[in-house]
Amino acid sequence: MSLATLDDTGPTGAICFDLPSPYQAHPCGLLHLPRFLAKIVKHLEGRLPKSYQKNFCRGFDRFLCLHLGVEPKAVVELVREHGLGADLDAALLEFFPADLRAVEWNRELIHKGMTEAGREFLAESLTNMGCANLIGSIVNVCDMIDLDEGRIAGYSDHLRAES
Repeated sequence: MSLATLDDTGPTGAICFDLPSPYQAHPCGLLHLPRFLAKIVKHLEGRLPKSYQKNFCRGFDRFLCLHLGVEPKAVVELVREHGLGADLDAALLEFFPADLRAVEWNRELIHKGMTEAGREFLAESLTNMGCANLIGSIVNVCDMIDLDEGRIAGYSDHLRAES
């Protein structure tokens, strides 16, 4: 069994090292969309770990959908219907509003965690993860996700290499 599927590899459970970074943009320009779509596929296949299920269609997934004026479950149904690929991309562009306001969304996303309360959350989380030395280097929630999933060195990068 891969370390990526064990329930105790991260601070909240299993770590999915194969999910795209929230910084990865979809061809339409929206950050986080490739990650949301990949989580949907895992969910539909019954492979989304419990540690990710609590925020599935919530958190960034929901914020993205609110930005677009769509329901997360409707995006899940499009993925169920079309799978990943060109057919899905065409269906999404038809379903989403014509003006995606990608720059607005992308700016909003990368600023998550930069408020005073957000910085306190990041500092507390980093301390709980044993990474207090990274306070100030991990500046937003996207960085925290990338740290947790081994794309930023300092926490689970050794586990990512083994998965």
